[in-house]
Amino acid sequence: MLTTRIALTLAAMLFGVSPALAQPTVKIGLIMPYSGQFADTAAQMDNAIKLYLKQNGDTVAGKKIEIIRKDTGGVAPDVAKRLAQELIVRDQVDILAGFVLTPNALAAADVSAESKKFMVVMNAATAIITTKSPYMVRTSATVPQLTETFGTWARKNGIKQVYTMVSDYGPGHDAEQGFQRGFKDAGGEVVGSVRFPVANPDFSAFVQRARDVNPAAIFIFVPGGVQPAAIGKALAERGIDAKTTKVLGMGELTEDEARKSMGDASIGIITVYHYDHNHDSVANREFVKAFNEANAGRNPNIYSVGGYDGMRLIYEALKKTGGKTEGDALVAAAKGMKWESPRGPIAIDPETRDVVQTVYIRRVEKVGGQLVNVEFDRIENVKDPFKSRMAR
Repeated sequence: MLTTRIALTLAAMLFGVSPALAQPTVKIGLIMPYSGQFADTAAQMDNAIKLYLKQNGDTVAGKKIEIIRKDTGGVAPDVAKRLAQELIVRDQVDILAGFVLTPNALAAADVSAESKKFMVVMNAATAIITTKSPYMVRTSATVPQLTETFGTWARKNGIKQVYTMVSDYGPGHDAEQGFQRGFKDAGGEVVGSVRFPVANPDFSAFVQRARDVNPAAIFIFVPGGVQPAAIGKALAERGIDAKTTKVLGMGELTEDEARKSMGDASIGIITVYHYDHNHDSVANREFVKAFNEANAGRNPNIYSVGGYDGMRLIYEALKKTGGKTEGDALVAAAKGMKWESPRGPIAIDPETRDVVQTVYIRRVEKVGGQLVNVEFDRIENVKDPFKSRMAR
């Protein structure tokens, strides 16, 4: 951290940056994987950011909003850290935002902490991220917030045994540990588990391993992008039928493209998530309609709503500070903020700076000839359980 501080100080001297100089604009640096495996994820988030600007204008609290986009190309923490430093020193940004992927968010957190810059994480979901900078707020979810809640729900709803399959990186570890903790604490038995590479292209061998155990249920976590469809294909090819083996997962497992890939084999898969474009509320219907119109009929997803809510938080925080962009002022303005999101009511926990929200349990069903995620249960006002335990 000392190295980062020295680098920022020297670079600031080189470029003549003076924090005392007021800027006529508020500059937001978006750090996301605009190319590579996760490019579509970044596009969905960025499209929602563009929609928010279109709907609310590019001026807030008397200052013009300027967006500067930087591409990490994928999981690249060293690149993310360098880009964050460049954005602050060379581009003089006031706010860091975006962050699809956990390793990149963790790398930029050091820069946020050292430079005292407000940082809004719009997706990356590993629980510890917000502990790495006191200037950070998250508008997406934490993996334990979803999976630990889901594990408890699964056991209470009649599932006694489970086999877990997760991607081998931070969010996957959180998903595995969270689901298993909730499930076992409620009296369930974990009969096996496997982790696979985060960029794994073929899941056949891993699915076969799970099938050989013949568990009553399988819990799956993979990141968004191309992998949900790939593992969905492997489930169908290996004969894992949700009618006989309960298939559980994070919501990525049954996103639009994954359901298309699996076809009717996806019917009955149960997932946990904090947002789906089929969520029935006035705010969401308006959001989906506007997003469809702006993006050739494409539906928004969790990355979209994370970006949309992230921009709302930034705008509302700037209104509360009267346009002041100091990290301390913005993070103080964000703490305790509440609003009606397209996903439902959400709030920023003033203690952890993490999102508090409703967790939805959904099942894939055929409705009007279309395969959709149908919400059939919910748990309201869920905080991140990982940080709740830390506070005890």
